[in-house]
Amino acid sequence: MKILITGGAGFIGSHLAEKLLKDGHTVFILDDLSTGSKKNIAHLLKQSKKIIFKRGSVLDKKLVGSLVQKSNAVFHLAASVGVKTVMERPLYSFVNNVEGTQNVLDAALRRRVPVLVASSSEVYGKSEDVPYREDGDRLYGSVYNARWGYALSKSVDEFLSLQYAREKKINVVVVRLFNTVGPRQSSRYGMVIPTFVDSALKNKPLKVFGNGRQIRCFCHVSDVVLALSKLLFIKRAYGEIINVGSKEKVTINDLAKKIVIFTRSRSRIIHVPQKLVMKQTGDEMKKRIPDITKIQQLIHWNPKKNLHTILKEVIQSFGKENRK
Repeated sequence: MKILITGGAGFIGSHLAEKLLKDGHTVFILDDLSTGSKKNIAHLLKQSKKIIFKRGSVLDKKLVGSLVQKSNAVFHLAASVGVKTVMERPLYSFVNNVEGTQNVLDAALRRRVPVLVASSSEVYGKSEDVPYREDGDRLYGSVYNARWGYALSKSVDEFLSLQYAREKKINVVVVRLFNTVGPRQSSRYGMVIPTFVDSALKNKPLKVFGNGRQIRCFCHVSDVVLALSKLLFIKRAYGEIINVGSKEKVTINDLAKKIVIFTRSRSRIIHVPQKLVMKQTGDEMKKRIPDITKIQQLIHWNPKKNLHTILKEVIQSFGKENRK
């Protein structure tokens, strides 16, 4: 097949492109390189003529339309990502996410091709009704706090996707990702594991925001892309929202300790008030634990790599980068 990945030069997108190429597909990549990097796909561009990279934005309707017109399916991963990005450019982040998704859906409607739209566990807000079910209620903070702009934009993306599926009868599946991690993930946008690993390898303090008792579940990118590559082509997934993540829980305090031990670092672990990070309020999701019953029933999927393996791989990948 010919498959388009928006945001294909990003962390998850580049791993997905790698998987699709191995499966024999031709891959088109659209990325504006605002948070992605051509370095992530450089090895693929050298290895295969079946990958075509186009630098551009999902806000460019004409460009999106032309690429979708050539494709048999679309993975829409392009989005403004990371707390740092969202807090520094909240309006751009919101518009980029919502208008970009509508452009992709409109183009897919004209071509009548299936679309997978990537969403985020952020949509659950401050709800503590865990594990999070896809049909569960949500709880957000005040709109005066730009911290919630990302969650709201992804909620709008989800609503648009479901209505295109219901009203316009196109095949759309929404995937909510929970803390995807692995090699090639950058520390530049506030992602916790690469940020901690980078600091530990440099013997710098690991900054834990708040009390560090926040609970997270981390899923390896290889497990995630396997799920994505299957879900887009399962008829029962169309018109559905599906959690993709691990159920292995860890507090941020324990995560920091593990990374210091694994890297044999001399780094100290220090706690920083949440308000200093968010600049407005200390709003934070205390728990992010997915219910993955739906994806287990649909494609019999479970994560294969545990946190120990994830940390070892990320540390090793940072070591390789530092030796270059």
